[in-house]
Amino acid sequence: MTSSRRAVLTGVGVLTPIGLDAASFRRSLHESSGGVHAVRSFDASALPVRFGGEIVGFDARNYLEKKERKRLNVMVRTIQFAVAAAQMARADAGLEEDRIDPTRFGVVFGAGTIPGDLADLGPASRLSLVQPARMNAAAGRIDLKKWGEGGIPAIPPMWMLNHVPNMLACHVSILHNAQGPNNTICQTDVGGLLALGEALRAVQRGRADLFLAGGADAKINPITMARQSLFTVLSRRNDAPEQACRPFDRGRDGVVLGEGSGVLVLEELEHARRRGARIYAEVIGFGAAFDHGLTGAGMIRAMRAALGEAAIGPDDLDHVNAQGCSAMRADAVEARALRELFGPACLVFAAKSYFGNAGPASGPMELAASVLAGADGVLPATLNYEEPDPQCPVRVLREPRPVKRLCFLKLSFTERGQCAAVVIRRWE
Repeated sequence: MTSSRRAVLTGVGVLTPIGLDAASFRRSLHESSGGVHAVRSFDASALPVRFGGEIVGFDARNYLEKKERKRLNVMVRTIQFAVAAAQMARADAGLEEDRIDPTRFGVVFGAGTIPGDLADLGPASRLSLVQPARMNAAAGRIDLKKWGEGGIPAIPPMWMLNHVPNMLACHVSILHNAQGPNNTICQTDVGGLLALGEALRAVQRGRADLFLAGGADAKINPITMARQSLFTVLSRRNDAPEQACRPFDRGRDGVVLGEGSGVLVLEELEHARRRGARIYAEVIGFGAAFDHGLTGAGMIRAMRAALGEAAIGPDDLDHVNAQGCSAMRADAVEARALRELFGPACLVFAAKSYFGNAGPASGPMELAASVLAGADGVLPATLNYEEPDPQCPVRVLREPRPVKRLCFLKLSFTERGQCAAVVIRRWE
């Protein structure tokens, strides 16, 4: 796509297990300090996996003006994460209300399943249980007639408004009076990066001058952890959770759940210049593809499209910020795709080793790590990479090192095959 309109990153907002703001996030990356630990917010002793990248000490009231705090009554944890990160991104960008046209200010978020609260659903479920005369195969099952007569009325009436995915973008837009393009992308682990790509295209086409783009998820809760334990191969290192997320390492044994939010201010270059904004980097290429069967071919197509739009080659990249989810098969497929496209010299950084897999928040959070590394001049190490895996033929960064080139590529994908890649160039 050709366009004279260029898009730059002028604000970063991150809320993560390794930092509740950009300053603490940066510090943890510099100190190689991870945020995966035993769950503290509830009793997880009955679960097969009892740890994750959990955010501790978060209070959404600290991120909103006093007059806006009443809105928190209709925001569950996932929405609160998004609102807090968006607030920090806007503050970081120095956006002043009287210098923004609200009709050209957009919001687009990656979002997934917003978990229900046991306090909301538990009583309704108990009212709906089958209660046979004696214990048999039906015990513990839901009686749909009871569910309709007593269960549904027991659910708080505002429950649904807290749990539809578009509520992240909705609340952020209201709080910031963003009246421009607005969308929600529900593509799990790639949702946040696809959101950035959509914002990029809208800016390039002249439909908006400014976006809050990102993602959020809150996976550390009883319902999500129980469900993921059934349907996802999770790491079972309950005795050493800080070592559990091991992207591309031979000893990896599964995904580590995480939570958080990453939000970026994407702005048209001349708009940013007119208001004297500090610029972190420019988004110079984006690509997306579908990888049927997760073979790696779709990942390569997405990355080639992003590199082609950026008009650069593999030798121009400082590093690849990988998906690196610590899954046995997915890491191997990704590593082979990176090797095929970039060769053996390509350096790979995997930020999930610090905070686990935060679903649609992962892409923006991980991208922020590389953007801030460019600003600081030092790329952090990947944690827990100890023994190379022959099935993962990539050069993983094991120690911090100076940032040597202007550009990096961020790759995200889902287990179903949706892929996205973005190329970022540090601003000079």
